[in-house]
Order: sequence, then C-alpha cells, then structure tokens
Amino acid sequence: MRTRAELRTARRRRAHSCWGHLIAAPLWPMHGSNLGTLLRTCDAVGACLAVPRLPWVPEALARGNTLRHRTCVHFTGDPVRWLARQRQDGLRVLGVELADEAVRLADLPAARGATVAVLGHERHGIPAEAVGLLDQAVEIPMVGHGTTLNVAVAGSLVLYKLAGLL
Repeated sequence: MRTRAELRTARRRRAHSCWGHLIAAPLWPMHGSNLGTLLRTCDAVGACLAVPRLPWVPEALARGNTLRHRTCVHFTGDPVRWLARQRQDGLRVLGVELADEAVRLADLPAARGATVAVLGHERHGIPAEAVGLLDQAVEIPMVGHGTTLNVAVAGSLVLYKLAGLL
C-alpha cells in the first residue's frame, strides 16, 4: 500500500499551467460560492475553469480557492461567442441541460478529446442561442421533488464522469 505522500506525488507529476483537455464552463453564474466549489473540482480532476468577465467573479474565485495555489482559469468575453470559438477550434461542447436528446449521466463516456462542459444559469439553464452550439447534452436523473441540482454539484458530477474518475 502506498503512503499519502506517494499518492499525492503520483497524482500530478508536473506543474499545472493549462490542462486544456477538459474545461468546466459555468458561463452564466449566479452564485460566487458555486464558482469556488467548481474551481476545487477542476483541480481534483485536472480541468480548467472558464468564467465570464463579471466584476464579482475574480473575488469569488479568490475566496473559493481554498487550495491557495495558482489554478487554471480562463476569462471569457461574450459566452456565446466564446463557445462558438471553442467549437471552431475543434473542442467538443457538452451542455448540462434537460433536452429531448440528452444522454443520461450514467451513459456519458469519458472525454476522449478536448471537451467543454457548459453549465447554465441556476434558474434559466443554458440560453437558447448557446444550446444551438452544443454537440451533445447530458442530463442528471433525479428521483426527488427537485428538477435540477445547483451548478456546482451538477458540474462536479459531470466533470468526474468526463475525467473517467467515476
């Protein structure tokens, strides 16, 4: 059995600058605490975080970065234009959204190429103009009374699945 120090060393053999393989994109954030939670999840699975340039976002990220080391954050301008550019650059754009053709989270394969996991607004989801840019939608089944999870929880579940860790 390996020690904690050996496990920690095996997790990351090089400094993190930009993983680039997996990007969590909560492009219409409502709560700063969700961004901090997603930032922590991104570090855990080796993903980057893409967020819009809103005045309160940098402070929310700084407050949420309990790891106290530099993390990979990409600031976007217009979210729809940014998504279109990611698709144009060959990245797969996956949206966490309720849709007729959505794949269930359990059936979602690990990301085999560079993938953006788009997370919508807490109340309104992914805007219609951005839904048209999705290559695929994934839904998280729920058996309780609620219809959605908060962005940080939904994003964390999808990121772990895409990273092949679930």
